[in-house]
Amino acid sequence: MVTEDHFRVGTILKPKGLKGELHLYVDFDGLENIKFSTIFVEITGKLVPYFVSSIKYLQKNAAYLVLEDVDTIEKASPLVKKHIYLPNKLKPKKKKSEFTLMDLAGFTAIDEDEGELGVITDVHEYPKQFIATVNYKGCEVLFPLNEDIIKSIDVVKGIVLVDLPEGLLDVYLD
Repeated sequence: MVTEDHFRVGTILKPKGLKGELHLYVDFDGLENIKFSTIFVEITGKLVPYFVSSIKYLQKNAAYLVLEDVDTIEKASPLVKKHIYLPNKLKPKKKKSEFTLMDLAGFTAIDEDEGELGVITDVHEYPKQFIATVNYKGCEVLFPLNEDIIKSIDVVKGIVLVDLPEGLLDVYLD
């Protein structure tokens, strides 16, 4: 399973009790509205499926998760600090007014001069700017997402056209 076919919904914080229940930090708005029976846990760079026995939402960003076959604290402990994913087909469609730069993860970045850069694997939000991550020619490349860089976004095709500053890619490839 590859992470490009999935979207991150949260992180396992810690075990709760002795029966394998997990305390989950939910960083995806609207997770409680998605029906799912399987989650994927990122373990050593791969997504491992787990069947969900139950999930109880506590407040906006917290939930208790019970997974099948995870019934002791010993089985739950290795899952701590691991990211949780769901398949992209379960991701709710957003209205144009709800689309943000954070939603560009999974889009293909195409530079006006260099051509296709690759899939945006992550978008980080920093004070006053967003930074995209792309694996280009075997190197992790970071570039800002702003009005000057982004030329167009095709939500239907999942493409973002960018005009990177001259020499930016050279910094990573040299």
